[in-house]
Amino acid sequence: MHLAAASAETLGSELVTLGVLFLLAYGLGRLGKLIGLPAIPIYMLIGLVASPNFHLVSFLEFESADVELIAVFGLIFLLFYLGLEFDTDEFFGNARRLLISGGIRIAINMGSGFVFGLFVGWGTREALIIAGMTAMSSSAIITKLLIELRRLANQETPTILGIAVVEDVFIAIYLAIVSVVLSGETEIWPIVVQLATAFAFLIAMFVVARFGGRFISRLIGARDDELFTIVFFGLALAFGGLGELLGVSDAIGAFLIGLVLGATRFRARIEALTLPLRDVFAAFFFLNFGLALDPSTFGDVVVPVAVAVVMTLVVNTAGGQLIARMNGLTPAQGINVSTMLHNRGEFTLILATLAAAAGLDPRLTPFAGLYVLSMAIIGPVLAVNSERLGALGSRARRNERVDVDRDREFALAEMAMAGGLDDDEPALEIAADEFPERPTPVDPDSRPPRERDPEY
Repeated sequence: MHLAAASAETLGSELVTLGVLFLLAYGLGRLGKLIGLPAIPIYMLIGLVASPNFHLVSFLEFESADVELIAVFGLIFLLFYLGLEFDTDEFFGNARRLLISGGIRIAINMGSGFVFGLFVGWGTREALIIAGMTAMSSSAIITKLLIELRRLANQETPTILGIAVVEDVFIAIYLAIVSVVLSGETEIWPIVVQLATAFAFLIAMFVVARFGGRFISRLIGARDDELFTIVFFGLALAFGGLGELLGVSDAIGAFLIGLVLGATRFRARIEALTLPLRDVFAAFFFLNFGLALDPSTFGDVVVPVAVAVVMTLVVNTAGGQLIARMNGLTPAQGINVSTMLHNRGEFTLILATLAAAAGLDPRLTPFAGLYVLSMAIIGPVLAVNSERLGALGSRARRNERVDVDRDREFALAEMAMAGGLDDDEPALEIAADEFPERPTPVDPDSRPPRERDPEY
């Protein structure tokens, strides 16, 4: 009896605390909208405030383990919704270009991250982990930002999503390799089997999404919204779990089943029913993200994190322009691409967990936490303002062209006057050579009679 009463009291206090946290998130979210700050970093900061590792407000402390399963639902439904929205025709039509773009981006980011990891001096295996932490974007944050900023219909969005998918596929390969490196495994066949299984799953799901839409539509049809919600909810969770078992992560499994269901005639209906589930569960995901951080360990890694943040911003901004050029996008759209891909998240923390379990340098855990928190704030803020930054860049280029034309006109006039009445023509020729202009068509009737009529 007493145990039941104590349990009820504990449950009641936890529900009240969780409710207060979400109300705080609502209030700060409203304030954040006024300054252009999206909800993602606010949810994370609320989680950080309530973290039992922070001890800032004792009565608001909350254990991450109490919402961990719901947070997993948040990650699954973020990626499930991304799969629904993913345009397979666009992706397959540009698959070669996206694979090249994503591959180059991964190579540049992994290379610079590994060099930075060696420079930090924590060890070679630690450098491999840091390379993954700083190289891979957060599909969850990217998806949430694209939805929240209403950019799913933008021209550059298929490129962003395509690169995110390429990165997610690479993550499956990278995790398999890292797991072997950290475990000390020397046999090659376990690695080969795991990679082959992961690729077979990915290829099979893409083939079903590409060619099996009509067949899947017959299997999942239901007029009742309640039953229909139950079936796609169950599919999202089941394939998330299957992806985890096959070594490609629960997020990729959810994305792939979303991709398949998005190819059916029920796509619009599933999107409408998924939307409220996605938003609520995603709030738990980012809140749990903040709950897992421990600010007391941030002091030892402030300088490495600051250098990593600057490196990430510089490398990704340059990479965004390269990707834009490769995919026929404008420089302004390249800024949109780079600011979206700045964001780091769940994969960085997964690597930190693996590193801690393998007994690597303990500073990797606070490094990952502070780096992710920093990029989860800087990335969304830059993404919100990326279109303004792109407009400023376009305006600057237009002004530069105007200034060049104006300078040319002034130079022509000054050179002409400096040459005197007898030297006008040579001076103009010199100016024209220095500031060339495109030839203008000549009206035949405006030429002298000698040029109009050869027999003149």
